[in-house]
Amino acid sequence: MNSPITLDALKVLDAIERKKSFAAAADELFRVPSAISYTVNKLEEDLDLAIFDRSKRKAELTPVGQLIVEQGRLILEATNELTYMAKQSASGWELEIRIAIDGAFSLKPIYRLIEQFQITNPWINIKITEEIFGGTWDALTAGRSDLILGIAGDFHNNSFKMHSIGKLAFVFAAAKDHPLCHLPAPLSANTIKQYPSIVVADSSRQLVTRSAGLLDGQARITVASVAQKIDLQLLGLGVGYLPVHRIQEQLNSGELVALTLEKPEITEMDLCLAWRKDNKGKALAWFIEQIQALSSDTFLGE
Repeated sequence: MNSPITLDALKVLDAIERKKSFAAAADELFRVPSAISYTVNKLEEDLDLAIFDRSKRKAELTPVGQLIVEQGRLILEATNELTYMAKQSASGWELEIRIAIDGAFSLKPIYRLIEQFQITNPWINIKITEEIFGGTWDALTAGRSDLILGIAGDFHNNSFKMHSIGKLAFVFAAAKDHPLCHLPAPLSANTIKQYPSIVVADSSRQLVTRSAGLLDGQARITVASVAQKIDLQLLGLGVGYLPVHRIQEQLNSGELVALTLEKPEITEMDLCLAWRKDNKGKALAWFIEQIQALSSDTFLGE
């Protein structure tokens, strides 16, 4: 059924409640007082209830009138936001921007960019997800993300555009009291695989999962994040490659030790920014431009 409570009626009630008089509300809305009175009287008649207490000298709402005004303001606010969003969307601004970031990156630079972005675009939703290895590419391929900061690897897709943002250095590390720390360097693969490797699981859902630095026959403990991997290696529960920038403090303090291997499998990985070529969203373009202006060290700090 059609409700007699229209947006125009809600605007009238809002103005009367704020101005505390029908005449002042009429001035604000550029209407004659009789038009304001008619709107209120018609609404009360259609609802079969009193919105204003007529026994008072000033325009005072009844309890049900107060309810209508309070809820009506929420509706008016939502309508204004919807109108603004529709106009912005028609001009090329997205309703939501989704960014997937590899767990090796520092999120703080992105947080600062979000803060800047919200100053002028507070109505655009922002979704940040953390992915591991091929998980960023999986998110972009599946359409779960508009922009990724990830490990470049050997992934190629003509539908994507890539921008290099530097290299990520790795060291093979173990806790200071781990048995490997007391053996002569360089360490052989046969020696290393006697101890569990701490592995961060690739977060890909559809693409083939990737891994690095694993030895055949080596026991492993699989975790969900780089932070968890660091914690377990600090406890001496296993060994493995870690991004240098994430453990620099522990290396400096001696809590973790960088070990020399006979045949190191990882020394560094290429990092990149990637997005779909056909995505012309203005929010996406803004983040691309801002991230490209930052140095690679910005994303490799804590």
